[in-house]
Amino acid sequence: AVGSNVFDILVCLGIPWFLQTCILKPGSVVQVYSEGLVYSSITLLSTVALLIISIHLNKWTLDKRISVIFLLIYVAYTVLASLYELNIFGYFHPKERDSNY
Repeated sequence: AVGSNVFDILVCLGIPWFLQTCILKPGSVVQVYSEGLVYSSITLLSTVALLIISIHLNKWTLDKRISVIFLLIYVAYTVLASLYELNIFGYFHPKERDSNY
């Protein structure tokens, strides 16, 4: 669960941006039209802390109870990230612009 969150942030965002700025169009800039990305990333990193705390409180054992906790944390993150993008907590996601891709 912890490795998945780190993978999501570093690889799933990093590789496409690296390919765009270094290989496809060297020196270009990737425009991100979502202020919610910062909040989603912070929320995702905080889930790592919650997962580690949960495992510690469960005496470093993986059982059915901890799997339910992991599932609930993941659902909570998914709901929060969706609410950020839907502008429920503020204006995070501006209107879409025309794309050059």
